[in-house]
Amino acid sequence: MSTPGPVRRTIDYRVNAVEHFSALLAGRGPGPELDVGALAIAAGADPDLDADAWLRELDRLAEGLDSLEALIHRLFIEEHFTGNTTNYYDPRNSLLNRVLERRLGIPITLSVVCLEVGRRAGVPLEGVSMPGHFLVRPLATEHYLDAFNGGALLDLAGCEALFRTANQTDPDLPFGRHLLTPAPRRAIFARILQNLRIIYRSLGRPADLEWVLRMRLVLPGVGTRELMELGQTLGQQGRFLDGAKFLESQISQWPQHAEVLQYAARSLRAQLN
Repeated sequence: MSTPGPVRRTIDYRVNAVEHFSALLAGRGPGPELDVGALAIAAGADPDLDADAWLRELDRLAEGLDSLEALIHRLFIEEHFTGNTTNYYDPRNSLLNRVLERRLGIPITLSVVCLEVGRRAGVPLEGVSMPGHFLVRPLATEHYLDAFNGGALLDLAGCEALFRTANQTDPDLPFGRHLLTPAPRRAIFARILQNLRIIYRSLGRPADLEWVLRMRLVLPGVGTRELMELGQTLGQQGRFLDGAKFLESQISQWPQHAEVLQYAARSLRAQLN
């Protein structure tokens, strides 16, 4: 008797990417599987993205795997997934379809590949949100997998060395397992979007920054900074009225910041004159 493949939700990627992502994250549950959510984010950059094709690619990568060692060999030796050290801030590094296509990524997206291949293969893994670097923990072990560095397995001392390199911290700053916290799906999506937010802002691409910010507003941890930035981003596209209306629409949800939001909205409207 054959084993059924992964159960998938039918997805229409022809709809607006932000609306689709918002629908996936509706409710109080953990959210969609990482592959589905990460591809929904990537659809913001590529509305014609064929999500099913990339889900099948993840299926293929998982075929025949039955252990952590086999997973590491498949992804990092046979398939040559690696961290993009040449152009770390290329936005394609944060888009799952491009990571699968190019075999290049940053720690969090390469970790998503590991996690999703592991899920398909029955290899239990969890994402770990260390400050400055994302890792994968094989469950029931004392090690952490660094997907950005060829699937290297790190002990606690190795994680600390990576932490201090990534953050350029004071060598006397305490390090421990409290900095190696499991990352739920929503936190992973937020971290991917935060990376894209920084990149598109630095590249001066307000149209891309807009969809990223709109997706970010769906997730926990949003404050007035994101609201103000979205209003400004709309203004940078010459959509001053849209920006003003958006900020005004948020006042009822953020009454404690009503004065700031109203002032920013008036400033945008003033640029219509």
